[in-house]
Amino acid sequence: MPSLFSPFNFPSAFRWQDAADILIVSFIIHRIILLIRGTRAVQMLAGALIIALLYFLSTALDLLALQLLLRSVLSSILLIVVIIFQDDIRRALTEMGRTPFFKRQNLAANDLTEIISAAVSLSRRRIGALLIIERETGLQEYIETGFILDSCLLQELLLSIFLTKSPLHDGAVVIKKGRIHSAACVLPLSKNFSIDKRYGMRHRAALGLSEMTDAVIISVSEETQEISVVQGGVITPMKDEEKLETVLKDLFLIQEQKPSFWQRWTAKKQP
Repeated sequence: MPSLFSPFNFPSAFRWQDAADILIVSFIIHRIILLIRGTRAVQMLAGALIIALLYFLSTALDLLALQLLLRSVLSSILLIVVIIFQDDIRRALTEMGRTPFFKRQNLAANDLTEIISAAVSLSRRRIGALLIIERETGLQEYIETGFILDSCLLQELLLSIFLTKSPLHDGAVVIKKGRIHSAACVLPLSKNFSIDKRYGMRHRAALGLSEMTDAVIISVSEETQEISVVQGGVITPMKDEEKLETVLKDLFLIQEQKPSFWQRWTAKKQP
């Protein structure tokens, strides 16, 4: 009598639930690999695998002292993982909470124009700045470290905030729903030790926030006059104003508005 799991019975034994199960597990593993890739979690995961391998070797070779030591470590492995990887777990849960199907456009084209003009003006005047644009992930815990303004999004106001003599210049500005929500906000520094040495504390703060939220941060360097867009743990220098505009429009799904039929017809009638 052939076995239930023999090659001849495999098509009849394989159910659609098994296929769905394999796909779901594969997707979860794939997402975990993407989340920990390039982070310190990779080295720590390798260390945990080495400890597990040593435990099995100590069991096979009957090394009682080493076996007892490793057993005590492995019994608390869940607590150790939560403590060590708390930032990575938080980032993973935040990623899972975002929906990939419905992306909202939370920044209008005219708001984007004010932000770009302010960033370019600050760069030309060698004034450092951090502009945070909130997206789906809330920034309340960072907003609470600053001062709430809730004012109109204007280039002139952004310039006045970051002037050296301004009491609000030291920190970041949070832009929420097309308004300047708060200023002088304190950001967490990135724990990525492989960041380029030419970047200072401002870029490290922008990188730190981008690693934990989906916010888009515009960093203006007072030393190099360089404008960078920081998002998803990546710093992207902008070579000119056109590049900055293109990148931000892609991030916020802003399309060029084409003239309507009536506007084109009126333009043709004008001499």
